Amino acid sequence: MIKSITHNTDETLQLGKSLGSKLIAGDLVLLFGDLGAGKTCLTQGICLGAGLDKNTYIRSPTFTLINEYQGVVPIFHIDLYRLETEEEIMSLGLEEIIYSKAITIIEWPEKLISNKKPNEFKFGIEERIEIHIFSKDENVREFTFSPVLLSSREHPIFPLL
Repeated sequence: MIKSITHNTDETLQLGKSLGSKLIAGDLVLLFGDLGAGKTCLTQGICLGAGLDKNTYIRSPTFTLINEYQGVVPIFHIDLYRLETEEEIMSLGLEEIIYSKAITIIEWPEKLISNKKPNEFKFGIEERIEIHIFSKDENVREFTFSPVLLSSREHPIFPLL
């Protein structure tokens, strides 16, 4: 686990770029944090770091639920905030996305925690990078990065900071 603090949106973008430059096809990033914590700003940086053209408009998929970006590697940005039921989540076809050769970033992943097994995620999610974001004040954010079961390669967060 690694912690990092940013003091403004530019630093949050840079942190995301640093992580994004180390991600590979198939990586799954889960973003935990309250409304306004900086999940979308960090995602913008991750997308740019992963090679997405800097002129691409990277927005929160709050209403569309899933945004797909064509970069060097496809990137899926998923926002589960507006979904309330397991049926709504299951109808999205997330399993196909999560196990694709894309980088997948999910906001509000706590909605994927199994109802029957609270220590497990739906869809058999195991390998992942969890990022917990805490607002310290209006501009300061604390990020906690935790790689979970990423045994097949070097953890992308350790050379991050």
